[in-house]
Amino acid sequence: QVQLVESGGGLVQAGGSLRLSCTASGRTADIYRLGWFRQAPGRKREFVAAISWNDDDDYKYYVNSVQGRSAISKDNAKNTVTLQMNSLKPEDTAVYYCGVDISRGTYYAADAYTFWGQGTQVTVSS
Repeated sequence: QVQLVESGGGLVQAGGSLRLSCTASGRTADIYRLGWFRQAPGRKREFVAAISWNDDDDYKYYVNSVQGRSAISKDNAKNTVTLQMNSLKPEDTAVYYCGVDISRGTYYAADAYTFWGQGTQVTVSS
């Protein structure tokens, strides 16, 4: 299995930035893709961004609402994936989760991810 720990959340004013980090441990060789999802109260878990892990092509994906103001990156040596979020909006407020896909599922589907971290809270004030 793979264990994931997120960090970097917090309270920020609209227009500000946060850098979320996810560190993986355990059987990291099994990782195909890491993704960031978010969930606000009363809402389904929503895809935010994803990145291939060991694929030859460094595929990156973003949901439209964060495209252009967010950047996902990885450091395989440190088993870490980072989501840099700029120009934050109140609509970005949610608990952000890091997930691991080990079976090459659909990148934007939450049920494609087998392991999850505990989440980190992002709150954007207006």
